[in-house]
Amino acid sequence: MTRVLIGANSKSVRLNLASLFAPDSGFKIVGNLSIENALARLEDLDVDVVLLHLESSADERTLFALESAEISPRPAFVILTDNAENVSVDALRSAHAVLPLAAKAEEIIGAIHASMAGLMVFHRDLFNSLLLPLVGSEQPLDPSDRILTPRETEVLRMIADGLGNKEIASRLGISDHTVKFHISAILAKLGASNRAEAVTLGIREGLIMV
Repeated sequence: MTRVLIGANSKSVRLNLASLFAPDSGFKIVGNLSIENALARLEDLDVDVVLLHLESSADERTLFALESAEISPRPAFVILTDNAENVSVDALRSAHAVLPLAAKAEEIIGAIHASMAGLMVFHRDLFNSLLLPLVGSEQPLDPSDRILTPRETEVLRMIADGLGNKEIASRLGISDHTVKFHISAILAKLGASNRAEAVTLGIREGLIMV
């Protein structure tokens, strides 16, 4: 039984994706949520595959936070997009498969099986726009990828004040797992390897004051 977590901000897209697995008893949907909620629940759920629909660069930055997240064992990540510009090098590092949202059910199912077998899958319709520009060149980091959200800035301030994850969760009224998710995003955006370095970089860049 393959356990699938669906993440999409559009309810209609979530319903359409869920319907793909209805005829196949070999799959079980363990969650069908918005992207942020789906990724925040990864540590709570037993997941083999995460199927994500990326609509914007903001969704992609959420995925990029997974590079620093402590998730073990890591599930396979299958990305669906209707705009190749929403998928950058950073997203490709996290993904096991990238397909257009209009991909056929058998293509999505095939990509899931392939990614679980350790293969990387790129749909032919996205190959030219995604992979060819990367050959022999490095894409510069978009400065917007380093911008913290208001909630992430709030969490960083609390880290600077010496609060632990449980204290931050209590003050903000969120779960410990959501706090970990925000911290992973902060570390990824600032290029920090730990909390102390994130605080130092936050002060240096004027994001927080102590």
